[in-house]
Amino acid sequence: MKLMAKRVFDIGMALGALLILSPILGAVAIWIRLDSPGPALFRQERVGLAGRRFQILKFRTMRQDAAVNGPQITVGEDVRITRAGVFLRRHKLDELPQFFNVLNGEMSVVGPRPEVPRYVELYSAEVKKIILSVRPGITDPASLAFADESSLLNRAIDPESHYVNVVMPLKLEHSIQYVQTQNFRNDLQIIWKTMVTVFYG
Repeated sequence: MKLMAKRVFDIGMALGALLILSPILGAVAIWIRLDSPGPALFRQERVGLAGRRFQILKFRTMRQDAAVNGPQITVGEDVRITRAGVFLRRHKLDELPQFFNVLNGEMSVVGPRPEVPRYVELYSAEVKKIILSVRPGITDPASLAFADESSLLNRAIDPESHYVNVVMPLKLEHSIQYVQTQNFRNDLQIIWKTMVTVFYG
């Protein structure tokens, strides 16, 4: 029943958000197309509930050839980021298309952020069991704690190694705690804090 209530809440919030934000979504899509060659949306394979893979949706914030010309993590003022992408990333607006993933049942509004398969393979069996027991989310405590992750990695000698060995384990700690203590009140608090972060960038 608890899972059903969360799913109903997710669908209601996703539908409401897409309806209210539809003019902004349209404007952002046009801006991206005018700013640089390529599609407005970016798709990437992530790992979700029970290890099932899906295509996460984001507004494209990098050059179209970014995936073959750099790492999967973003570090500092990455030269692959477009002019529109700088603004969209700062205010987390690139994540808005994920409300469609929520409607498809691939994600929740709140839940552990989904990782790419290569990083999930580094999880221990116990961590996988916990993290992949729920739908991944658009936002979660780890996202709030590491809202400035790109700048943090920019200060590392080896950004990807620092992400895998330092940042990712800390994010997983936040995610595990969320999964083990999740409730509706906490979800609302996380959504509110995310909205404040988005507004103030």
